[in-house]
Amino acid sequence: MRVWLTLRKLLIGVTLLVVGLLALGMAVVAGTYMVLNDTNGEITSSGMVREYLAYVPESYDPSRAVPLVISIHGFAEWPAHQMEVSRWNDLAEEYGFIVVYPSGTQIPLRWNAYDLEDFRVDTPAEVQFISDLIDKMSDDYNIDANRVYANGLSNGGAMAVLLSCQLSEKIAAIGSVSGAYLLPWDQCVQSRPVPIIAFHGTEDPIVPYQGGEIMHSGYYYPDIPSWISKWVELNGCDSTPEALPSRGEVSGVHYTRCNQNADVVFYTVNGGGHAWPGGLKLPEMIVGHTSQDIDATRVMWDFFKKHSL
Repeated sequence: MRVWLTLRKLLIGVTLLVVGLLALGMAVVAGTYMVLNDTNGEITSSGMVREYLAYVPESYDPSRAVPLVISIHGFAEWPAHQMEVSRWNDLAEEYGFIVVYPSGTQIPLRWNAYDLEDFRVDTPAEVQFISDLIDKMSDDYNIDANRVYANGLSNGGAMAVLLSCQLSEKIAAIGSVSGAYLLPWDQCVQSRPVPIIAFHGTEDPIVPYQGGEIMHSGYYYPDIPSWISKWVELNGCDSTPEALPSRGEVSGVHYTRCNQNADVVFYTVNGGGHAWPGGLKLPEMIVGHTSQDIDATRVMWDFFKKHSL
């Protein structure tokens, strides 16, 4: 049994590495990470030095409390890349909020949003880091504690989901792009239901829309519509959604009448790949199609603005 668990963990680790390298479109060596992982802040959390990249708009006024958006990079990516992919800084300038891009651990950088040994969420250090980062940003800037939002791509999206389960007292709402993971729902212990907006492509080659097993490992990606239905149940929403206006390749649904107004919004990108809709295009031959029919960042922000603690 131990040999099988070790083999299973190895298979998943190899898969995740391949996923990360595909997302980058090249084999990135450790030295390259040291150059590209440009950060401008660090804190010590759970005994480790953790880094982040913060962006403060020119219009920032210390006398006025502003929202904080936490945007989390994917596996084998880094904060500056997430900044370029999502283009959150543009909206920060437009609306006057602060953005912070935290950095994962190890090389290649990643988020321990789940445990690879028994596939249970056991990641207190990661959650503590984000909690400490929120506190640090609040010490350095005038942050509105009721308007702190988390979002991410792929592995970073899974981390945002984990935060909604284990840091719901600090996170007002979350967004996830291609970040659906098979969460142990019994460990999603919330002090309050958390609103969520999600985007997923039907032709995602890395996190399949239809779900499925990863390399005979015993670990499964969820079927995306079923995963959304679980969030609808968790947030106590009406099971019949309202259809959102279609935007070219993109269709959406909005689940309302939820507990504490914790709405669930889901956008399906028909033909979309493992990409941030409306964001920086990654190599199509590797991650699939990046739709420009919807600006996921702007739509996410419009969703966030409607929700606070």
